[in-house]
Amino acid sequence: MGYACPVCDAEEADAVHLANHLAITASLGREDHREWLAEYAPDWSDCTPEELGERISPHAEEIDTPEFEATGHDHGHGHDPGRPDSLEAGIARQSRQQGRGSMTAETQRVLEEAAELTREMTDHEGDGDENENA
Repeated sequence: MGYACPVCDAEEADAVHLANHLAITASLGREDHREWLAEYAPDWSDCTPEELGERISPHAEEIDTPEFEATGHDHGHGHDPGRPDSLEAGIARQSRQQGRGSMTAETQRVLEEAAELTREMTDHEGDGDENENA
């Protein structure tokens, strides 16, 4: 069982995914999501995803989400079912759902910068060990 977003009806796998969806969408400037969170969880930005999920899930419709149910297989994606590969992929997926506006140029720039910084961090993870031995 999953949840439908009480604002846009996006299907989410569980309460934590619902919390992440609402918080990310609100943080990206979607006023409808921000207003809903302000009404049902005024301190939402101070909550962990688990805490926020517990607070908001009673206000969301429970739905059958067979595509999100764990089957013990990763469905060839290399990650848990119902979860995006990365934050950037999750935001991009949400922005393409029906009823979504296109990303602003600023949002796109920030996401590209975040992806680049992530790549740089990953590329340099082993560099520290090599420099210590030199």
